[in-house]
Amino acid sequence: MTTTTPVAAKKAGGTSPLKVASASFIGTTVEYFDFFIYGTAAALVFPQIFFPDSTPLMGTLLSFATFGVGFLARPLGGIIFGHFGDRVGRKKMLVISLLGMGLATLLMGLLPGHAQIGILAPILLTVLRLFQGLMVGGEWGGATLMAVEHAPLGKRGFYGAFPQMGAPAGTFLATLAFLLVAQLPDEDFFSWGWRVPFILSILLVAVGLFIRLSLSESPAFAAAREKSEIVKVPLVVAFRRHWREILLVAGTYLSQGVLAYITMAFLVNYSGGVGIDRTAALAGVCFAAIVAVILYPVFGSLSDRYGRKTMYFLGAVLMLIATPIGFVLINTGNPWAFALAVTLIFGIAMAPSAGVTGSLFAMIFTREVRYTGASVGYTISQIAGPAFAPTIAVALLAAGGWQAVVVYLMIVCAISVVSVALIPGGWGRKEAAFRNSADNPLEN
Repeated sequence: MTTTTPVAAKKAGGTSPLKVASASFIGTTVEYFDFFIYGTAAALVFPQIFFPDSTPLMGTLLSFATFGVGFLARPLGGIIFGHFGDRVGRKKMLVISLLGMGLATLLMGLLPGHAQIGILAPILLTVLRLFQGLMVGGEWGGATLMAVEHAPLGKRGFYGAFPQMGAPAGTFLATLAFLLVAQLPDEDFFSWGWRVPFILSILLVAVGLFIRLSLSESPAFAAAREKSEIVKVPLVVAFRRHWREILLVAGTYLSQGVLAYITMAFLVNYSGGVGIDRTAALAGVCFAAIVAVILYPVFGSLSDRYGRKTMYFLGAVLMLIATPIGFVLINTGNPWAFALAVTLIFGIAMAPSAGVTGSLFAMIFTREVRYTGASVGYTISQIAGPAFAPTIAVALLAAGGWQAVVVYLMIVCAISVVSVALIPGGWGRKEAAFRNSADNPLEN
């Protein structure tokens, strides 16, 4: 086997690695913008709009519960999109997921509240959230594989960081959108202002769709099809050959997923209880997201020299250390301390792990089941961790104070530290050489 050069990659797939990576970044930014505006709305708006008859605590719990049900559909989305992504191609699945996500988000923005249609309002909201989860369950795996499989050996960490950058970029745009509409008087914000980000998201979907339709299919999938390596039931084959890797992906991603949604949803809500207004909290999350977008490709590139597993382990340890420090800062009630805390956790500590998530998770599976294996492991982690992390945090806060929330988050981080250590491969430059070897069958 010969090492794939950037030129070869372009010839094989018809599209340059940089164009594919950039398109993956833009597409995942759009998808996660749609997904994250729901989290911000769940923290700031939905308790009043959809659960007005509940106490403030119960309204927040119910709102975050609807946020969590979207994750329940993600493994099913990972299975469905993974199945067809491994059988008919990555590109087609990405187009479908983007269209479905955009439709669900638009309908949420048009959905009447409890005051207009009663109990039907939260029911329809939950149904749309489940559909959102189904679509985004197939998004991450496809976008990541398109970027990583088009990339040359020795650069997959760098290019694989691009779809990961879509998460903080989507967070930034979602938070910025709510930061702008939050300047409205409360009466306007709660009546129509919160709907604006949901409705305008259709414009971003149109841009993402235009870009994705211009891409060529993944060279790895084309090679698998040419060599008749397509399997009938990728899910069965993935679990038979790679059950250990699927579970390790789930455990490894746990802390990253939980802390991302704790930052984006729970901490925005929690900040109000320590005297920080919603505008300052949203501005802090925006700044942290910008830092993350900048650092992800830096650590992705470093992983090509020092190893993907090594970089992820560094991030997992940093998240474990940063979590209690972040809460101490937030508890000062100072908006600048809040911004520093969320930047420390979401923008800096998480960056080494998030920057290599795509390349590490995708390339520990063989190409004929890569979409399914990576997507299922990733989405299992979403249910086990971030799905109800904000709800758990709210309940723990009410029962045992902020210290109970910190203990919960540190246990989650410890699970990820152990899981990533168990992923096959050495450490440092030795691991990088193993990952980037042309003789490594997993890099095909």
